[in-house]
Amino acid sequence: MKTIYLAGGCFWGCQKYFDLMDGVRETEVGYANGPTENPTYEQVKRHAGHAETVRVVYDPAVLPLKELLNRYFQVIDPTAVNHQGEDFGIQYRTGIYYVDEADQPVITAALNELSKQYKKPLAVESKPLENFYPAEEYHQKYLEKHPDGYCHIHFD
Repeated sequence: MKTIYLAGGCFWGCQKYFDLMDGVRETEVGYANGPTENPTYEQVKRHAGHAETVRVVYDPAVLPLKELLNRYFQVIDPTAVNHQGEDFGIQYRTGIYYVDEADQPVITAALNELSKQYKKPLAVESKPLENFYPAEEYHQKYLEKHPDGYCHIHFD
């Protein structure tokens, strides 16, 4: 199994989206790459500097990283700075945060390929994971608990 951390705006829909993929074994929502240790949702939504992020544990034999990233790109606006859908703020930035240095060339190649599809520059961060703090329990699997909850990703 491998792990990657993906920020794609509001983490509720991203978690559900990844949970529906063959090859994804586990997900957890949380706050990544910010300056505060163990922030609360209230701190994060007041622009504490963290990104709402999903920890994705996946089987690369079933779902290679390149394919996982291509699917991630399908549900974000990679040119949007600090927002996705109707959500605005630094916590809604997009980012790919890796823990395995061997993933970096795959990520760079995927972003380079993606950039050819846009005239505007990409706003997707690509960097090593600095920190990740799990979100409060009520955020975990939120759209399973609240099927009518807001999401910028459409599950039709």
